Amino acid sequence: MSYLIDTDIIIYSIKGNSIVRSRFLQNEHIPKAISVITYGELLFGAKKSKNVEKNLAVVYRIKELFPIFGIDKAVIETFSDIKAAIQKAGSPVDDMDLLIASTALTMNYTLVTSNEKHFRRIKGLKIENWSKE
Repeated sequence: MSYLIDTDIIIYSIKGNSIVRSRFLQNEHIPKAISVITYGELLFGAKKSKNVEKNLAVVYRIKELFPIFGIDKAVIETFSDIKAAIQKAGSPVDDMDLLIASTALTMNYTLVTSNEKHFRRIKGLKIENWSKE
């Protein structure tokens, strides 16, 4: 098993959420990565914050700790399949979240997110919520 960590879980960890930090420790020997989308969301958050330099330093440290998966042809093919199926079902999901989910599916990683309701609509996506006991 391997984990793709969603943006919200990274933010909980940065903010010192004890449940999330405990889950990171419990799973310290299991491979973890982030999507380039998560990296972009973290950079955006840092750049619009009041403490830009401090928060950018945190994001750059995260970049050193986790491999970052890019968006390649396989991820885009998965994305197009999921987006078409979800639109036909009448329950759209934000494209950035779909790209994160598509990355997890393509790489056969479990997505770690607190946004279960949102991602549960994506067929075949394995999800764990590290913000709950």
